[in-house]
Parts: sequence; C-alpha cells; structure tokens
Amino acid sequence: MTAGPLSGVAVLLVEDEFLVSAMLVDVLEDEGAVVVGPAATLADGLRLAAEGGFDVAVLDWNLDGACSAPIARLLRTAAVPTVIATGYGEVEPEFAAHPVLSKPFELAQFVAVVSRLSGRE
Repeated sequence: MTAGPLSGVAVLLVEDEFLVSAMLVDVLEDEGAVVVGPAATLADGLRLAAEGGFDVAVLDWNLDGACSAPIARLLRTAAVPTVIATGYGEVEPEFAAHPVLSKPFELAQFVAVVSRLSGRE
C-alpha cells in the first residue's frame, strides 16, 4: 500500500468482471486504499457487507444477472457510503441518493467519487 489520497480507507469492492475488478483493485491500492474483497457474486457481496470493516463500498449493479440491490440495502442500513457502477443505465429510485458511475467510467472520476464518499476529497 502506498500513501495517497485514500490512505488507510477500507473499500468494499463488489465486481463480477475479473479484469475490471483487478484494475479497480490496482487503482484503489495505488491511491492507498485497503480493498475488502473483491466479491464477484451476490452471495459473497452480502457476506462481506454483513461482516463490515470498511468505510466505503463500490457495487457493480449487475452481478452475472443478479442485481446488487440487496447489498445496497444492507449497506444503507449500516450507513456505509456507497457508489453504484453500472453499464445498464439507471438504478431503482430507492437508490437515487447514491452516486452512480456509468460504465465505462474514467478512473480519475472513480477515485474522485470514492474520495468524496470517504471524506478525503
């Protein structure tokens, strides 16, 4: 881990595409974050979300055909700031308060949103 704007921030990463997940892990770690996961399935995402131990969450909205809404609800109950990443357009209205990154997104935009949610901007 290196010193960076996200130094020491624990980030739950839920992403089912291996290459995207690996890239986001690298970016987060380069910025100093500690990555929890990544989780590639709804079940693994729910398990990690229930375990806690992170400051911010990044959710891929479509996990191999399963919606991440149950994870988002659990994180909302725990008051964990969450960003939703999706390549499928809008998310359900109940999640309108969450920032949404439309895939493909710029990595600088991703880091900025995670920084803002962690209070590090």
